This record gives sequence, C-alpha cells and structure tokens, in this order.
Amino acid sequence: MNDIEQNAMRKAGVFNAQLMDYIREYVKPGVTTEYINTLVDTYTRDHGHIPAPLHYGGFPKSCCISVNDVVCHGIPNDYVLQDGDIVNIDITSIVDGWHGDQSETFLIGQVSNKARDVAQCALDSLWSAIDALEPNCPIATIGKAIECEASQYNFSIVRELTGHGLGKNFHQEPTVTHYVTPQSEKAHISPGTCFTIEPMINTGSPDVIFDKNDGWTVRTKDGGLSAQFEHTILMTTNGPEVLTVTKQGPQRGHVF
Repeated sequence: MNDIEQNAMRKAGVFNAQLMDYIREYVKPGVTTEYINTLVDTYTRDHGHIPAPLHYGGFPKSCCISVNDVVCHGIPNDYVLQDGDIVNIDITSIVDGWHGDQSETFLIGQVSNKARDVAQCALDSLWSAIDALEPNCPIATIGKAIECEASQYNFSIVRELTGHGLGKNFHQEPTVTHYVTPQSEKAHISPGTCFTIEPMINTGSPDVIFDKNDGWTVRTKDGGLSAQFEHTILMTTNGPEVLTVTKQGPQRGHVF
C-alpha cells in the first residue's frame, strides 16, 4: 500500500474502533444479540459507512456475535445475553471503500474462572503476536507467539480459521495462521502490508464444527468455551501499527 492507501486504512480503523466503543455499554445481561446488531448497522450507516459483513457471501447480519462455545461467525438473533456468558463481537466497516476489522470478547456479569482465563489467553495471544512483529519478519512469528501463550494455559488454537490481508477487499492475501506452518515460515510481512491477527482460543479441543443449517456458525466440537480478540495491523518501516485500538476497551496488558 502507498501512503494514501495507508491513510485510508487508518481512517477505516479509527471509525471501526469508535463503533466498538459505541456498542460497549449495551453488551450486558438482558440484551439480545439482534439488538446489538441493529445498533451496529444504524450507527455505521448514520456515519455514512457500510457494515461489511451484511450480505458478504450471503451472511445475513451486519456483525458477527459468537456466544460461549461459538468460535466465530455467530448470527445475531433473539438470544438474550445472560450472566456468565462470554460473547465475541466481530465488526468490520467499509469507510470510503476501505475496511477496518476487529473483534473483542466481552465477559457478561460474573463468569467462571475458565471463561475469564480463555478470554485473557486470547487477549494476551493477540498482543504477544503484535509485539513480536518487525518489518519483513515471517508470518510464523505470529504463530510462535500465540502457541507460546496458549500452551501456558493448556488451551488450544483453532486451525481451520485464520487472519487475513485487508484493504479494498474484506479478505485478501496474506493468510495469517495462528500457529506455525511451513508456509508461514516462508512468507514474510513487508512494510505496506495490512492484515488482521485474530487468534481463536478454545478451552478444550481445537476441533470445530460448522453449522450445516445456517452455513455460518462455527462451534467448538467438544462444547468447550472459545474466545477471540482481533486487530487490524499495518506493517510500516518502523514496525507494526495497530489501526483499531479503542479508547475504552481492553488494551495491551489488560487483566480481566
């Protein structure tokens, strides 16, 4: 990406983070996931932007909301958030043709120690990966950092789903695996590359199942909990720049 394109991505990231902060106060017991989806859609359109997930590949809603054993791509519906839930909200905005993408896992009321731990592991995995990056490093740098964090908790990393390049397109090269592969050791992240890191951490097995009825929802195969955090990253000549940092959400080093 050239300087103009990088600035466009910065603008998209700033709005997306602003949107996450906007919905934050509504993520609480008694609220339906459909209501949060409506807030995302309305706020995005009121600011002149487009919710990227809506109709993308046929996805029916404006954001993904994944509760407890749902790993990702949860479809907002009439489910009412309850005390003890953990819920990942994944939002992506198209701002002047460019994408900003991020997700957070929210702890609803009083959660179990395991729920708190898996959210902590997912957050720490994301920031460990970001902090390990440097210009032209292999993509495997990301996987190594995440594997190290997950192993400390004896949690597992979902392998079927990855991070991805981001720009004019929602999903593009490079593919960002959250574990080390032969390909990730060969591929390097050059300055000007924009991409997401979005580790999905499971309390039990890394295996997942894809819902055959709705075609989207991904769940843990063993019914265990799953948590995820995601940021959009721009690699610069000086190192990684996080484009989707919120003002009110958990930052690097946050403890749940």
